[in-house]
Amino acid sequence: MERDNENKRYDCSRGCIVTGENSSQPQVDYRHGCCKLQVYDWLKGVSQEDAKDLFEVRFKNTRKGIYRNASGQTLKTGDFVIVEAMTGHDLGIVTLEGPIVMCQMAAKHIAPDSPDIKKIYRKAKSFDIEKWMEATWREQETMIRSRQIAAELGLDMKIGDVEFQGDGTKAIFYYIADGRVDFRQLIKRFAEEFKIRVEMKQIGARQEAGLIGGLGVCGRELCCSNYICTFQSISTSAAKVQDLSLNPQKLAGQCGKLKCCLNYETANYADARTRIPRVSEPLELEDGQAFLMKTDILREVMYFSYDKSSLSNLYPLSAEEVREIIRLNRAGQKPASLKADIEPAPAEFVTAVGDDSITRFDKTSRRRKKNRGRNGRNGGNSRNGGNGGGNGGNGER
Repeated sequence: MERDNENKRYDCSRGCIVTGENSSQPQVDYRHGCCKLQVYDWLKGVSQEDAKDLFEVRFKNTRKGIYRNASGQTLKTGDFVIVEAMTGHDLGIVTLEGPIVMCQMAAKHIAPDSPDIKKIYRKAKSFDIEKWMEATWREQETMIRSRQIAAELGLDMKIGDVEFQGDGTKAIFYYIADGRVDFRQLIKRFAEEFKIRVEMKQIGARQEAGLIGGLGVCGRELCCSNYICTFQSISTSAAKVQDLSLNPQKLAGQCGKLKCCLNYETANYADARTRIPRVSEPLELEDGQAFLMKTDILREVMYFSYDKSSLSNLYPLSAEEVREIIRLNRAGQKPASLKADIEPAPAEFVTAVGDDSITRFDKTSRRRKKNRGRNGRNGGNSRNGGNGGGNGGNGER
């Protein structure tokens, strides 16, 4: 949630702009593009008879749903609408219309004639938006107080977010827990404390990161808050297939679990590995043994060196050439030297970001600077004395 001045507030959790929040009649507008799990409408302007009454409605964070327009009113993307809920009604923002909604329904396995599709009652009026805003203002303090109540009851759980229904009569508490949690006493305390109906919804660490959002180490928005709806299991075997360093700090995302992007190219690496021979011992050549130092899996190039402790002179060989040398070695033959026909590969740049301490860019303390200056002055007294010359120059400078 951001503010650029006193009269405008950006609510990124719901994708809207609140203008004149402190006035008697605040204005709320849909902010296109500020939407988690946003879908680009590449069928904009295309009409389809089956989809004319179907709309995608967004609520807080990543909660969305498909609704049928039963109001008879003309709706478009960005409209605030009152929709059907399990109890009472809710307020959401229309984010998709037209044939693209049918594509979303097909991806979520929702039939167009399903009786489970809830209704859109009407467009939201000014008093509906004011009541909705009053409910949203309560979410932060409700979440803080709910965490205190859960701690008082000694429950092993974490409440990550609270979402109020549009009419302010119900709230969804999103929580994370490793084991089973007895909610009987907790729900009773919540109902007495907040005077609302309570729904508890368990989420995982990845889903919590999607709700909160943020930027990954790649500089882009987190995939879990951008487009991922279903989370697949990820294991360290995906990192091993890609020859990645098994460093937990580098492989873990902001949720503390393995990064979802580890699965993106795993299939390509696994397929390329089937065409790379397994080298269990050094290659026997006329001028000595060649040791495997590294492998470029996607390019199917293997780098060998005559010195297994040095990476200075590496000779690249294709997977087919390595396979042929292994075949000759098994037949008792030694091929010619690699130095005759192959030039050593130039040293490639290797990034060291993340290998050093994260405090390496911090400024040194003043005390350390004073000590360094004092040592310099001491060196200046003996600048003609051989070893003290360099320190003396620094001290005078």
